[in-house]
Amino acid sequence: MVRTREIRRIGAVVVLMVTVALLYFVAGRAGLTLQVPVEGAVVTPLWPPTGIALAALLWFGLRIWPGIALGIVLTILAVGPLGPSAFGVLAGNCLAPVLAYLMLRRVGFRNELDRLKDGLALVFLGAIAGMMVSATVGTGVLTLAGQISRSDFWPVWSAWWVGDAMGVLVITPLLLVARNARRPTRVRPGRWIEAVLLLGGTFVVALLTTRADVPMFFLVFPLLIWAALRFQLAGAAPCVLIESVMAIWAATDGVGPFAGHSLLAVMGTLQALNASAALTGLLLSAIVTEQTTIRRKLEQACVELADVVDQLSPGAGARWPPREGKR
Repeated sequence: MVRTREIRRIGAVVVLMVTVALLYFVAGRAGLTLQVPVEGAVVTPLWPPTGIALAALLWFGLRIWPGIALGIVLTILAVGPLGPSAFGVLAGNCLAPVLAYLMLRRVGFRNELDRLKDGLALVFLGAIAGMMVSATVGTGVLTLAGQISRSDFWPVWSAWWVGDAMGVLVITPLLLVARNARRPTRVRPGRWIEAVLLLGGTFVVALLTTRADVPMFFLVFPLLIWAALRFQLAGAAPCVLIESVMAIWAATDGVGPFAGHSLLAVMGTLQALNASAALTGLLLSAIVTEQTTIRRKLEQACVELADVVDQLSPGAGARWPPREGKR
């Protein structure tokens, strides 16, 4: 009986690993459709697999890391042969989400992202600090292999790092909120209409502003704020994803505000826009959720206090709090 349970447990872990590997591979193929050549290397402004890898680790723990490694191998094989430099890229891309996961767990990160502390931890530890590992190892390996020159190290490193960090900032919150979501009950029709208008409006505004000749990126931020205030992360995360994809699409096509500029200027503008949008949605959602939780706890404490008062003095709880003029 014990052996059967152990086999089932191992089988479940293997299935999880294979699922994570396939998701990583599919996300990698999707990310490569929006790639940008930077000084002889090909990078993506948004690398979704890093977000998937970190979310998988936050859900299932370190036991899932072989699935991440397998997904990286499949993605590399889809691009080219598995040469010596590919093993360095494999090590860096696998080590980065693992270290990010360990740092997040060290500071008590909660997957619900319902505290400002969690949002800041995901930004600074998960995205900024953790993804430096993959960028450093990957770019260093390409430099040692002679695929890029030493003078191109920092341009490639910065593009690599930002792409991985944006994967964490955009994809990880979306996956975490999707897993923790519950089927809404007793939702008014107006709420559904508002959600549809919000998503549709974000798509239209992001499409127009990223392809207009005049820079009007700021017009999407009121919609992101609306999403965070009204729907918290469940609304902000999809809107941030829509905005990021529209901006990357326009940048890779070289249209709208991205037309006629150098690659460095395009990448700088694109990453500044996407990072600002992701931070606005993530941190504002965390603040609103934390305040809502505190308010509910205070309301519950007041109800419990009224029950205690009513038990100590029957009928007093019904008169709590005391009316003005009867003190």
